[in-house]
Amino acid sequence: MLIYKILTQTQWDDLQTRGETAGAPVDIADGFVHFSTAEQLRETAARHFAAQQDLWLLSYDVGELDGVAWEPSRGGALFPHLYAALPLAPVKAAIPLPLDAGRHVFPDEIP
Repeated sequence: MLIYKILTQTQWDDLQTRGETAGAPVDIADGFVHFSTAEQLRETAARHFAAQQDLWLLSYDVGELDGVAWEPSRGGALFPHLYAALPLAPVKAAIPLPLDAGRHVFPDEIP
């Protein structure tokens, strides 16, 4: 099963340079890296990255990450959280997440 992480250009550059990262400021503050499923991804982008440019969508196979826990959000849906550094090596795909009329444009099939 694939899970997804949205990063800013700066965060993506940092991950590529270092090979791993503690994540975005919200990840560091919460003590885990926030991921979304394919079904949760558009709402995550709209809610937490509204109208933000220069974003990247990374996909990971959940089976290749150690330390993933499925935990309920405020609304009760289960979200994948990584209790470890976010690694570069197991990234399956990294694609730009452009804006069109203030909304993020996702590919028809999310890799």
